[in-house]
Amino acid sequence: MSDRTRKRILSMWFPRLPSERVLRRRPVDAPFALTLTRKNTDRIHCLNPQAERRGLHRGMSLADARAFCPALVSQPARPDLDATFLASLRRWATRYCPWVGFEGEDGLVLDITGSAHLFGGEDAMMQDMRARADRAGLTLRLGCAATRGAAWAFARHGEGQRPLDALPVAALRLEDKTVTGLERLGLRTIGDLAATARAPLARRFGPEVLLRLDQARGDQAEAITPRTEPPRYAARLSLPEPIGLFDDVIAATARLLTPLCEKLKTHESGARRLRLTLRRVDQGSQQVDLRLAAAMRDPARILPLFERGIGTIDAGFGIDQVRLEATLVEPLPIQQINATTARTGPDRLNDLITRIGTRIGLENVQRLLPADSHVPERSFIVAPAAYTRPQDGWSCPRPRPLCLFPPEAIAGSGPRPPDRFRWRNMSLATGRATGPERIVPEWWLEDENWRRGLRDYWKVETRQGRRLWLFHTPQDPGWFVQGEFA
Repeated sequence: MSDRTRKRILSMWFPRLPSERVLRRRPVDAPFALTLTRKNTDRIHCLNPQAERRGLHRGMSLADARAFCPALVSQPARPDLDATFLASLRRWATRYCPWVGFEGEDGLVLDITGSAHLFGGEDAMMQDMRARADRAGLTLRLGCAATRGAAWAFARHGEGQRPLDALPVAALRLEDKTVTGLERLGLRTIGDLAATARAPLARRFGPEVLLRLDQARGDQAEAITPRTEPPRYAARLSLPEPIGLFDDVIAATARLLTPLCEKLKTHESGARRLRLTLRRVDQGSQQVDLRLAAAMRDPARILPLFERGIGTIDAGFGIDQVRLEATLVEPLPIQQINATTARTGPDRLNDLITRIGTRIGLENVQRLLPADSHVPERSFIVAPAAYTRPQDGWSCPRPRPLCLFPPEAIAGSGPRPPDRFRWRNMSLATGRATGPERIVPEWWLEDENWRRGLRDYWKVETRQGRRLWLFHTPQDPGWFVQGEFA
C-alpha cells in the first residue's frame, strides 16, 4: 500500500485554548487564569504558563489560587466564545485536508490520508501547523498515527516520542475513575492493558475499556465526521455598465431575490434579515438592511419592502455591483396548499408590520399577549409583534373590560355598588350590578396598588349607558372604577 493511500489520522490539541483566546487580544504579563463556577465555587478553568509555574492547576478553587499567587489576574470563562473560536480554527485546518472534525472542547481531528504529500510529507505539514499556531499565539500539540485513538494519545502524551504501548492508560480517552481503578491493579500502560485477559476487564470496568483499546490499536474502526458548513444565502450581480436610477436598482434586486429565495426554499428556510449592498464605481458602498416581521422567501412580497430603503441611497457616479444576503435565517417548512388558496391574513399582517417597522423600528410595533395572572394589571404583557405570535384569548371565567386604566376613586359605602355616584364629572345611576368577583393579591409580589388587600369586582351597567368595572376593598373600605366595557 502506498503512502498516499495508507490511513493517517492527525490530532490537533490546543491545551490552553480558552486562556490564549483572551490573551491574544489583551496580553497580560502576569499569572492569568479563567474561572468557571462549579457547585457554587469559582474554580480555575484554564491558565497560562506563568500561573502554572506558581503551582496553580485546573480545578483549583479561585480562593486557594489567590492564596498561592496574590498577583493572579482572573476573569470569568466564556465557553460559548471558546466554541466559536474552535470553529474558526476548524475552518483554518481545512487548508490541510477537507475532513476535519471536532475532538472535544479543545481539539480537532484530521484525516490527512492522501494529502500530506502536498505539504512535503507529514513532518513538514506538522512543522507548518506549529509555525502558524505559534504566530497566532496558540499552544499546539500534534499527534499522527494510523488510528484516531492513537493520534489522540500521541498529541496529549508525548507527540509520538514513545511507542503506543508505552503510553499511560489515560491516553485511551477513559474516565478518570476508570484510569484510577486500572492503575490500582498495576495496569499503568497500554501495553500492560493489552497483555491482560479481556474477560475480567470487561466484567469489572465494562466494555468501554476494551473498545478504546481496540480503537487505538486499529482493531476497531472509528469514523471521523467532518462538520458541514452551513448554507450561505447570498447572491451577487456585477454590472457591465454602472446604474443609478431607482427602477434599475429595483430590477437588479428582483433579479437577485429569485435565486436567493429558491435556495431558501430548497433548505425549507425563510429570511428574517436581508442586507442589500450596493458598490459604487468609486469603490464606496452603501447598505440597505431589511428586517422582516416573519420568515419569508417569496420574492414578490419581499421586493416592495426594499423600496423605501433603496429610495434613500446615493448612487454617486453609478453602481457597478449589487449583492444580496440573508443575514438571519429561520426554518420555514413547506406547507400544503391548493389551487384556491389565497394570501392569508397573517401574511398580510406581517407585511404591514414590516412596512411600519422600517419607519419606526420593529421593536416599536407591539401587541398584547395574555399572561398567567388573575390580577388585572398583570393579566397581559406587551411584546414586539415581529418576534411573537398571536395567542388564544384570555382564559377567564368572568368577562374583562376592553379598556383598563389605573383605579379612580368614587364616593360609596357598603359592600354593594352605590345607587348613584359621580365619575369623571358625570353623574351616573346604577341600573344593574353583577358580582362580586373576589381577587386576592399575589403575596409573593410587591405591588403598591394592591396594598389595600383583596378586591371585590363588580360589573355595573348604568342607566346612562356606561358599562363600568368597579371594585370594593373590604379591609380599607372604598370604591374605585378601573375599567370600562365596550
